Amino acid sequence: MPLLADLSDLRDRLQDELFPWLTAEVGPLSGKMKQFVTVLEMCPIGAFLTACRGLPGRPPADRPALARAFIAKAVLAIPTTSLLIERLHSDQTLRQLCGWQRIGAVPSEATFSRAFAEFAAAALPARVHEALVIATHKNRLVGHVSRDATAIEAREKPVKVESPKRCRKKVRPKKGEPGYEGVRRLERQQEMTVAEMLRDLPKHCAVGRKPNSKGNNAIWIGFKLHVDTADGGIPLTCLLTSASLHDSQAAIPLAHMTSWRVLYLYELMDSAYHAPEIMAVSRALGHVPIIAEQARGDKARKAEMAAEARARKRINYQPAEAVRFGERSVAERVNARLKDEFGGRFVRVRGHAKVMCHLMFGILALTVDQLMRLTI
Repeated sequence: MPLLADLSDLRDRLQDELFPWLTAEVGPLSGKMKQFVTVLEMCPIGAFLTACRGLPGRPPADRPALARAFIAKAVLAIPTTSLLIERLHSDQTLRQLCGWQRIGAVPSEATFSRAFAEFAAAALPARVHEALVIATHKNRLVGHVSRDATAIEAREKPVKVESPKRCRKKVRPKKGEPGYEGVRRLERQQEMTVAEMLRDLPKHCAVGRKPNSKGNNAIWIGFKLHVDTADGGIPLTCLLTSASLHDSQAAIPLAHMTSWRVLYLYELMDSAYHAPEIMAVSRALGHVPIIAEQARGDKARKAEMAAEARARKRINYQPAEAVRFGERSVAERVNARLKDEFGGRFVRVRGHAKVMCHLMFGILALTVDQLMRLTI
């Protein structure tokens, strides 16, 4: 496959040329440093930054170097910016890889904060990740896209928002008419563009509740990250919404965004996404939705599903849809790796844009790491 060939060539070039050259220039490279260099090699983040040369006043700090430092923060899972600056002061190899030759050239924490605000306002890591996904998947057919959401805890107060009253008219109001806001979001999304759907999703900090693997409700304050993941554990598309938003509300915009980036066949989703609107949109986009069915209070259907499961187990039979649905476990592993290895648990910024920026630096590093694992 072209993707595997390109990745294999990149791996050979890194191992045979770049890593030996860097070792001679800056010293021995640890495993994490090699991972950091690989991310920089696959994601030339400086090409997405605007130069500010020739303007009056004091010249701004080197934005590409600061962006590389935030990538290093995600790769090394450094919790805070102050600890990142300390690491840059003490680690000459990391400092030089980011682009600073002297300790005195490392900017202050306030400069890091201003640069991060600029990156968040411009959605820098999200744009770099989108370009990476399109470049690596332009000649690739993805078999399965697994959709899931994960809790993101934040250090800010939840915003109380009154939900619109449900429309109780027998005739459904049209778009723009009074009462249209009370129509179910999944119904409204049928008439919206992707930009309108994204604006309609709540993005404020809220209280989230979600059943965990043991069936108990896990409660957190913050946001919810919705991720579409390809085979091989490669994140394709990410959305950050309020923690209170139900998982299904982000499925349709995610499907449209992922369909624009890659070509794929099956969509795998758990029972939270079992809705006719989601399945209809999936089929309209040319995909086959495989969604775990939910009885939703129908005791007869629940008993029928349990009897069917027992019968399949008795004869050791699994339908093709159930076998394909087993591929959905990659979504859980991506969520776990983001939190355990790439800073997803260390959200120390406030506001939707900054939280998304912090997470996308981790998603960017995770995507590169999963792509390189395809060559093993």
